[in-house]
Amino acid sequence: MIEIRGLQKYFGALHVLKGIDLDVEKGEVLSVIGASGSGKSTLLYCINGLEEIQGGQVEVDGQNVHAKGADLNKLRQKLGMVFQQWNSFPHLTVQENVALAPRIVRGLDRKAADEIAERQLAHVGLGDKLRVYPGALSGGQQQRLAIARALAMEPDYMLFDEATSALDPELVGEVLETMRMLAEEGMTMICVTHEMGFARDVSDRVAFFHQGVMEEIGPPSQIFGEAQSPHTRGFLANVR
Repeated sequence: MIEIRGLQKYFGALHVLKGIDLDVEKGEVLSVIGASGSGKSTLLYCINGLEEIQGGQVEVDGQNVHAKGADLNKLRQKLGMVFQQWNSFPHLTVQENVALAPRIVRGLDRKAADEIAERQLAHVGLGDKLRVYPGALSGGQQQRLAIARALAMEPDYMLFDEATSALDPELVGEVLETMRMLAEEGMTMICVTHEMGFARDVSDRVAFFHQGVMEEIGPPSQIFGEAQSPHTRGFLANVR
């Protein structure tokens, strides 16, 4: 599980995360919602060690992410992350993009890495694009390529940082369907998202962030139907 206690994050004088306490159980899908600048994406960056923290603790399966000497490369094999931008290597084919990390990080030979890439690309509906270069893919396909690339490391957790925000509206659905599929398969997921329908339908719990504070957390029925915080109710009134 992921355990977060008293997490504090500053960017200079800006206090971005103000004492976050959060547990995410294996197999759980947690959606994190809130206005831009509320600390949602920063939370993900702190979980996988891409940002230093100024207080508190983050543990993944009992490993303190920010402890001195923590093996972040090993830790990140547990944590697949999908960013807003897909950041594929344009000079490599789709299959080569996905096979790269298993070869370099996990030390697999080319045949084994290619087999993993082929399997994961088929998994996300890109089994017919193995020899294609990323530039020939649509935005939705490129984001599904990014998901396959994260899955190729066989992570225990998937972190999605607004994975559909850079897509044209007509391409959002195919990426959300891939994320729904992973949720149905039991993947542990933390999804920072502006897609309220996805958060309502797929999540086990939804957390609402407001100005660096986790204002409210609960099942979707509570957050979307009986929110306790006026900030939560105000936010949802504006995005529906």
